[in-house]
Amino acid sequence: MMEKAQEVLRLKDSARSTRRLILEALAEAGSGHPGGSLSAVELLVTLYFHVMHHDPKNPKWEDRDRFFLSKGHAAPLLYAVLAEAGYFDPSELMTLRKLGSRLQGHPSMGIPGVEAPAGSEGIGLSLGVGTSLAAKLDRKGYRTYVLMGDGEQQEGEVWEAAMAASKYRLDNLTAMIDRNGIQQDGLTEQIMPLEPLAAKWRAFNWNVIEVDGYDIPQLIDGFDLAASTRNRPTVIIAHTVKGKGISFMEWSPRYHGTAPAKDTLPDVLNELK
Repeated sequence: MMEKAQEVLRLKDSARSTRRLILEALAEAGSGHPGGSLSAVELLVTLYFHVMHHDPKNPKWEDRDRFFLSKGHAAPLLYAVLAEAGYFDPSELMTLRKLGSRLQGHPSMGIPGVEAPAGSEGIGLSLGVGTSLAAKLDRKGYRTYVLMGDGEQQEGEVWEAAMAASKYRLDNLTAMIDRNGIQQDGLTEQIMPLEPLAAKWRAFNWNVIEVDGYDIPQLIDGFDLAASTRNRPTVIIAHTVKGKGISFMEWSPRYHGTAPAKDTLPDVLNELK
């Protein structure tokens, strides 16, 4: 019990550090997407620092678990987690979106730890399906994880991939939905209502797990349950807050794609304490 409590504290510390790196990089760049990066921090921190089998010193390790960032605009989140994990030096985060940098607004190949380019909404789950099916055919034990946005659920390709994953019984595939309720132009339920989202995924014969996206024990249990599920894929619907951790960004569509001003950064970071 004590070990689990210590692990949760370790992951919370990593989440706080990740938020700080995201905000510093965005302020330095002067542009980018804080809202959807901050909302999913605990999801990726738990995944990379507790769940996934991967090796920063050997990014192409054949038996590594695979992760695909389908909501590519949350690149600052992925970059911060990869830097913290040791894939590259955290100082490189200060080159975000600058000419000549590897770290552009959406992930691309050539960055250690990035499995595929991202940007076109809806494509990530298809990549996950293909990778998971390849693992089955090759009799490999690695698992595949995909992080999607909730606005992305409006893409038809998501549901085509969901059907395929169910057909091939891809129990080595775990999808995650960052259910923060806000997309680029406003609230998801005003633009194109998604509810009942869980029931829709169940109708596609997926194992559905709903969690508080900031409750790390719930996240750990959810990933464990996904790994133990047989003969069907799992989707974890994480209920989150856009811009989590910074009061004036939370629940605000404006901060889907508005970076904090550099001169306000000290006050912004102070909120993380």
